[in-house]
Amino acid sequence: MGKRPMRACDNGLEMAQTAQITAVLVAALNAAVAVAGGWAWWRAQTPAALWLAWRAAQLSTTLLAAVAAAGLISGFDPGDGLFWLYMLLPITVSIIAEQLRIAAAQTVLDQRGLADAQAVGELPEEEQAAIVEEIVARETAVVALAGLVVSFLALRVLMTL
Repeated sequence: MGKRPMRACDNGLEMAQTAQITAVLVAALNAAVAVAGGWAWWRAQTPAALWLAWRAAQLSTTLLAAVAAAGLISGFDPGDGLFWLYMLLPITVSIIAEQLRIAAAQTVLDQRGLADAQAVGELPEEEQAAIVEEIVARETAVVALAGLVVSFLALRVLMTL
């Protein structure tokens, strides 16, 4: 038996299912990052696994944007224009969060009147450690909040299909 020809409605259904599956994956990964990041921030301990999970969550937002691009190219019509917004906002939030995470170190240095990392190296070890802990705490908070926002946005995709 041969394959039956694909109709336009089949393509729309397949695209909707792909968007749903991808949105659930993005929501789950980012929710895990939000919970783990919040817990790590609360305990002032940031495990290396959190940073790996954050990178996986970021990659998932790229996948969601790629699915949106494929849907747009294929002519998918979700019926609700907000669909496109919710498909693309997660990667935007992820990029902004990464920039905020990177800026955390400079913010802490500026608050302490330190020019750069070399100035930190001239401080006593205890003060250096306190600065590093403050930077990591800020980065962890940014990652946790970004995970929460992206998870919410990804779940909104499901409501627009």
